Amino acid sequence: MRKLPPVNEALFEIYTDEVPGLLRELAHTPALARLKDVGMNCGLEYTSFPLYCDLKPYSRYDHSVGVAYIIWHFTRDIRQALAGLFHISTPVFAHVVDFLNGDHLTQESTEEKTEKMIRESKEIMAVLDREGISVAEVADYHQYPVADNPSGRLSADRLEYTLGNFLNFHTGTLEDCVRFYRDLTVGTNEYGEPELVFHDLENARSFAEKALVNSVIYSQDEDRYAMEYLAGILRKAMNRRVLYYEDLWTTEPEVIARLKSDPEILREWEKFGGFSRVEKSAEKQTGDGWLKIDAKRRYIDPYTEGCGRISEGLAEMKEKIDGYRNLSYDYYLKGY
Repeated sequence: MRKLPPVNEALFEIYTDEVPGLLRELAHTPALARLKDVGMNCGLEYTSFPLYCDLKPYSRYDHSVGVAYIIWHFTRDIRQALAGLFHISTPVFAHVVDFLNGDHLTQESTEEKTEKMIRESKEIMAVLDREGISVAEVADYHQYPVADNPSGRLSADRLEYTLGNFLNFHTGTLEDCVRFYRDLTVGTNEYGEPELVFHDLENARSFAEKALVNSVIYSQDEDRYAMEYLAGILRKAMNRRVLYYEDLWTTEPEVIARLKSDPEILREWEKFGGFSRVEKSAEKQTGDGWLKIDAKRRYIDPYTEGCGRISEGLAEMKEKIDGYRNLSYDYYLKGY
């Protein structure tokens, strides 16, 4: 279905020089293949906002494979790599469903389905049983700090989408990505836990600065408004029984077809697709479409060997990170 190469195709070549056969086998199971039709940009690619109109394809499948490659490269631990691969509980439009569930500030509401979906996949279970790998070892990537860790620290999951979006949003070059990646290693952070850390302070500073540009994009007015609005469309479609909650774990083309099958929901979808700008108001406005939406503040404060966190070593970076973390979204938005 995809005519253009994925944005992070070039990155796969630097993520690892070896792909275990087991990882490759599981990446081709139907449960993983579904993610090829679930985008990383949470439905924004279906709008007309200028920033999102010309993005290259970037699917949750590409992200999941990339995370697994990164974990394998740095740990050579197949169980950790598979835990990173199994993003299979990601629904259509990804974090829009967290908005639907009222969990968009933590964005963890759908992850509890991972173990259930692994157990329900006969293809995945056949491979795990054959290899003597338990579901518990691969169903929760949060248990492996290199795979995932608290906000602010650098993990394989956070690294993959950051590098991918450097390329897609033109906030960094492929040369930047290669330089950053080759400077990383698994070190021990100030909490005595393993983490992806930089050798070079200047690389850490440059990475953090570019990642902060991405952070602003992830929480900008257009992004928040579109996700909340699309969550409302899904809610209305479910209320009209055009769509059912479990349909959110199919594919985006399937769900969009359902939305278009109902004249009222189709009008909402077409309005969503036409959004190209947002208006902002400090005062509450009357009329449909005005929303006030807080944001999850994603940022990376990388650790450098011998220097600690970039925010602790460089006052300018602390000021920039704190400035982003303290942004106020206490105002109303409407899309047009």
